[in-house]
Amino acid sequence: MKIRTIVAVTCAAFSIAGPIRAHDREAETVAKKLEAAIPNVPGKSLLALEVDYAPGAASPPHTHAKSAFIYAYVISGAIESKVNDGEKRIYRAGEGWSEPPGATHSISRNASKTKPAKLLAVFVLDTNDNPLTTPLK
Repeated sequence: MKIRTIVAVTCAAFSIAGPIRAHDREAETVAKKLEAAIPNVPGKSLLALEVDYAPGAASPPHTHAKSAFIYAYVISGAIESKVNDGEKRIYRAGEGWSEPPGATHSISRNASKTKPAKLLAVFVLDTNDNPLTTPLK
């Protein structure tokens, strides 16, 4: 399955379900900003997603695609994150972190209950690897 199909399925799921809800009243929204095959690395693609968190919003705990190396960069506000067995940490605008392939993301949320936050998530992954995220059970 090509990255376009993966993104289309992911975006369709978000658009059908509406924004992802956190605590019934808060939401996060995800928008694709870039999608491209990496020309000098056959079979690899780059995908950039912008994640807007409403005040107090959180992503459900999830894992990422097995081949996905991810760089996350906080555009505005502050994001609280915990990846794999690492420590829970708050990243502020201008800060970023990376996540190894197949990472488990147990915490990903807006650190503020009163101000929005935004991050850019850049995935480098096998073109046919999907889904991008899988909720933890």
